[in-house]
Amino acid sequence: MKLWGKFFLMILTLSLLSYGISGAAYAAVEPLSVTANKEFYAEGGTIIISGFVKNFDASDPQKRMDVTIVITAPNGNLVTVLQISPSSDGNYSDSFTAGGMISAEGDYTIKAKWGAQSNQTVFKYGGSSDTPVVEEETPEPTQTVDEEPKVDEEPDMESSQPVCGPGTELKNNVCVAEQQKGGGCLIATAAFGSEMAPQVQFLREIRDNTVLQTQSGSTFMTGFNQFYYSFSPAIADYERENPAFKETVKIAITPMLTSLAILNYVDIDSEEEMLGYGIGIILLNIGMYFIAPAAIIFKIRNRK
Repeated sequence: MKLWGKFFLMILTLSLLSYGISGAAYAAVEPLSVTANKEFYAEGGTIIISGFVKNFDASDPQKRMDVTIVITAPNGNLVTVLQISPSSDGNYSDSFTAGGMISAEGDYTIKAKWGAQSNQTVFKYGGSSDTPVVEEETPEPTQTVDEEPKVDEEPDMESSQPVCGPGTELKNNVCVAEQQKGGGCLIATAAFGSEMAPQVQFLREIRDNTVLQTQSGSTFMTGFNQFYYSFSPAIADYERENPAFKETVKIAITPMLTSLAILNYVDIDSEEEMLGYGIGIILLNIGMYFIAPAAIIFKIRNRK
């Protein structure tokens, strides 16, 4: 009897231990994880961001949201924003090359957000190289015999332009930081259901092919991104959770899309033109979204 009692006691002990180990292992899985494939990157290195969404379910509209990745520089400025769709098992991954907006040396923060869940990690960057100095070669003197004096040729305009180093590009004869493509309009993507929707592609083309082609446009987008991406992930998540709110946002941003279409019918070849058309469109949207509704409300109240 004592032998059987010891045997059952041993079985019970092993069962409790196995349950505790499995429960601890399950609890160790974070609701949302995010990692980088390296702790340190040099210029030109491949940065791979990956992670796992514990509650992801492709069959449930409330649990098949994209993961939003926001990367910030050591000084707190926004570097880039990514939207990654997890696979059916909840894993997600994306990669890009270190450089461009990632230029300053220091610690960069990767913030991941999925619904109400969030997490972050950090990687170090060694800094981008300086612009290379181009040395001019001195041509060897040649002797001429009884030749007519030659007229000086016009200087080559292309050779007079500055040479931009890695991570920079030439715009209006000035080397500026290369703009990272991507980081699209989160609110419009959620409203129209896909990054390939015509309205979202239209916004992307306006940004990349018109606004970012000028120094003033690039400066505006840097400041605008800091403001826009501070609230747009939360609004995009709520759009996916609430179909009625999604349709309301779609109707609300349609006048703005119509006003931006003006940029497709004008030629912007200078900073002054970019500033003129940009300020004009901003004032037009202020009139449509604020002044006109306020005037209508004012007239209605006066009739009463």
